[in-house]
Amino acid sequence: MNDYNKNILSTARPPIIEILEWLEDIQLPSGVKLLDVSQAAPSTPPPLSMRKHLSEVIIKDNSAHFYGPVLGRKDLRTAFRDHLRSFYTSNLIGFHNIAITSGCNQAFGATISTLAKEGDEIILPIPWYFNHKMWLDIFGIKAIPLPNNKNLTPCVKLAEDLVTEKTKAIVLITPNNPTGKVYPKSLIHDFFKVCVKHNIQLIVDETYKDFSVNRSPPHGLFMKKAWEDNYTLLYSFSKVFHLTGHRVGAVVTSKTRLIEMEKFLDSSTICPSQLGQLAALYGLNKLSNWVSNQRNKVNLKRNELIKCFRPLQTKGWKLSGLGAYFAYLEHPFDVDSKILSKLILEKLSILVVPGALFYEKDNTNGDKFIRIAFANISVKEIKILFKRLESFQP
Repeated sequence: MNDYNKNILSTARPPIIEILEWLEDIQLPSGVKLLDVSQAAPSTPPPLSMRKHLSEVIIKDNSAHFYGPVLGRKDLRTAFRDHLRSFYTSNLIGFHNIAITSGCNQAFGATISTLAKEGDEIILPIPWYFNHKMWLDIFGIKAIPLPNNKNLTPCVKLAEDLVTEKTKAIVLITPNNPTGKVYPKSLIHDFFKVCVKHNIQLIVDETYKDFSVNRSPPHGLFMKKAWEDNYTLLYSFSKVFHLTGHRVGAVVTSKTRLIEMEKFLDSSTICPSQLGQLAALYGLNKLSNWVSNQRNKVNLKRNELIKCFRPLQTKGWKLSGLGAYFAYLEHPFDVDSKILSKLILEKLSILVVPGALFYEKDNTNGDKFIRIAFANISVKEIKILFKRLESFQP
């Protein structure tokens, strides 16, 4: 394979693709409905009002079919600015701080492209979101694992000890993927102080903020006059408005960084999907009540999960993390998480993600866990899922 990029060769396969392939190789129990709680993706389409709006846009708005600005439509960037100003009670966020991207994954990649070169370092708390690790591998940037405390929150002091002259950023996700943990506001501020002290970026991925139980802002960093010097926010319209197929995300950072990011974006997708952007704009302007209802539904599912999990506690299971979209379960079995996940699929017809996929290859700590995207399924299906797990033995 001498003609292959060594960075691509060293990058793991996308875990979700690998897991979905299990469905082709494993014989599921006859007559037992598959419960897919693997990928963090809404299982229902956008509301009918949005779909009707988009059908009209396709016919009447010619701009939906042509290139647009590389950093996104002005109307969407302005609407998102207003949303952020209201949510964070800050007037220090400007139109020039916002770019629209083809999903939040691209927002992360575009941000990293402006920060680090091959051989540089980015600190990622573990368990990490595997696509973040994949981006760094592809760029040839070293991911420095930051172990979590026992409560699944990253340690600020340990993070600072890991900072070197090659460190360019610390990445946080809150609510977290995969653990579901919502980080305390004070923790995020402490990480920001470390980044200011060492003049590196704090990147916070808030993909799941709209599903959080706590509706107060997760931090007050946008209240700081010089926030843009050391802080970057990543966001996903795809998740909140059920637009995953349209790929719409956003990045909020300094104007100067966006100018450099434009080079990366123009060289990849040229511009975000116009139709997806118009859908996100409709969502921001028209669907606040719908978003609240979706959040309430997720909260009901979360509460049901807590109740349904209790019988598993007597069997040695632990509910280590539970948040806006995910439950992070510690199992009691002496078997690695990938083998266990395959057995759960084969015996129970439940598709989960093994914890090992959120760690380095040689780190066995992840083998204690599985991740469940409970927001994908109904309250009734949550009851069925945990009833099946009660009887499970590898």
